[in-house]
Amino acid sequence: MGACGDDGAVNEQLPFFVYGTLRPGEHNHGLFLAGRTATEDPATLAGALLYDGPGYPYLVEDADEGGPVTGASVTAAPGEYARLLTTLDRLEEFVAPGHPRNLYERVVREVTLADGTATRAWVYVAADGVARGLRSHGRCIASGDWCGRARTAGR
Repeated sequence: MGACGDDGAVNEQLPFFVYGTLRPGEHNHGLFLAGRTATEDPATLAGALLYDGPGYPYLVEDADEGGPVTGASVTAAPGEYARLLTTLDRLEEFVAPGHPRNLYERVVREVTLADGTATRAWVYVAADGVARGLRSHGRCIASGDWCGRARTAGR
């Protein structure tokens, strides 16, 4: 596996799976993605839990207890990929794989589009230290959908 969880993924222009404030219609979508994407398709990511953060969610991978997380697969517009990747890394406080200052890690995971098609995408997941705290004291979003969230304490 490569530095970001999949051999060769760093050089591929993969779509991004967004599940919180970057989803179409949400605040950060207008600030960071509007006009810079070619496609935005409803999608889900299996095997994860979603936790409510201070104004934005955290995705924590959990193959045993996790369910589907609702979001969108977003593809960068031609000529926008490198700039968009840098912008999103900065927004998500991703410094480098495994860096101690990361708020999120950027990893490659398979997501499922609404038509059932599976595709690989970049996903920002809670960094290890953040994920540990969320598992202990976080507020889980039972539905897996941040936009329609109903919070459940301590899952």
